[in-house]
Amino acid sequence: MSESTSPSFSHQADPHRRARLRWRARRGLLENDIIVERFFNRYEQNLSDEDVASLSQLFELGDNELMDLLLARKELDGELDTPPMRHVISLLRSV
Repeated sequence: MSESTSPSFSHQADPHRRARLRWRARRGLLENDIIVERFFNRYEQNLSDEDVASLSQLFELGDNELMDLLLARKELDGELDTPPMRHVISLLRSV
């Protein structure tokens, strides 16, 4: 089992990691914050480490680029267009 999938490194097993992810999720655009907050309220307890890795990549994007993805004004492309990322985007768009 690799470090990233080991229970000792699990996002769900570590409340500090969950808190850090929520802190990183804070955005400059209120609309992004609202969507992400609703997402966490609905899905946080069920996120896999793969989901968390995808979210971390999304949170590296600029606010406007993230908003375009969340509102389906733009689709994932390039290295972001992966099955795990598509899964997380679909969850974000569902809230």
